[in-house]
Amino acid sequence: MSSVVSDKTQIRSAVLGAAGYSGAELCALLTRNPHFELCFAYASAGRKAEPFSSLYPRFQQQVDVLVEPWTDAEIGRIQGKVDVAFLALPHEASEEVAPLLMAAGIVVVDLSGAFRLKQADLYPKYYGYEHQHPALLNEAVYSLMEWLDKPLPQLISVPGCYPTACSLALLPLLNAGLVADSCIPVINATSGVSGAGRKAALNTSFCEVGLNAYGFFKHRHRPEIEQNLGRKVVFTPHLGNFKRGILATSVVTLKSGVSAEQVKAAFVNAYADKPLVRLTATSPNVADVEGSPFCDIFWQQDGEQLVVVSAIDNLLKGAAAQAMQAANVKFGKPETAGLFAFEKAGAL
Repeated sequence: MSSVVSDKTQIRSAVLGAAGYSGAELCALLTRNPHFELCFAYASAGRKAEPFSSLYPRFQQQVDVLVEPWTDAEIGRIQGKVDVAFLALPHEASEEVAPLLMAAGIVVVDLSGAFRLKQADLYPKYYGYEHQHPALLNEAVYSLMEWLDKPLPQLISVPGCYPTACSLALLPLLNAGLVADSCIPVINATSGVSGAGRKAALNTSFCEVGLNAYGFFKHRHRPEIEQNLGRKVVFTPHLGNFKRGILATSVVTLKSGVSAEQVKAAFVNAYADKPLVRLTATSPNVADVEGSPFCDIFWQQDGEQLVVVSAIDNLLKGAAAQAMQAANVKFGKPETAGLFAFEKAGAL
């Protein structure tokens, strides 16, 4: 059965994980997207039902939905009433519930890492658990939207925030054949504290955070970036003392003789018709992408050395806005529908 819905029909949606930051952003985006209807919102089973605006008061009189506790029994309740479910859940929780939703005929847009990697044997090393549904890894389509090259199926895997920023920065160069064959890109990326989620923890408390690197060589986004780029990388994430946003600095060695004109052409050709990527004249600032669905990209070249700087809002382009992009395309709607209806989507 086709998932493309008539233009006269709103696409009925549910958000699982609506109490978290990315889930809250999705609730806001869906409410403001004229092609979608937010029918159900869920939080973890142990929570009591409460209005969304009591969790996020800034959305009072804007997002009118009851956030209810989720149990798998809810699938019987929403079956036939929901066309698409967005999963803003921990990885193992997404992996468990996605097949159940799919069996009920519901399109799944998963924001976790549960279905991003194509090699099941990477999950124990980078995610700490054995994947229980390895067949779904090949069935899922990874939705880095500016580089999507196939139809979206029933199971859509939304890229991680760091991989979005880094991959958008480097794929134009790699696909144009400009990067030296022996080059291992070196990527340093800093995220705001919202990337750690809403659950309280001392090491991600705003008053405790300064600026520090972490996850050396073993961060779970490293194999995702390598999968996207088709080569090994040195990826070092950092935690910064700001709420939201990612700034990634990627350094590569170009092939001998690559000119500035060739580098510019690679970026322009890749993103000239991509409305959510902006090629900037100055180095990006996370403040300029905060609350927006954009990825800003800037580069500087010195001979064979090239530095590419990219900036995104980790909760929007790095999560909810990219999920909304994917759902728009999946259901035959304008790709950016719902993403420019307001200046600041932020749940923070």
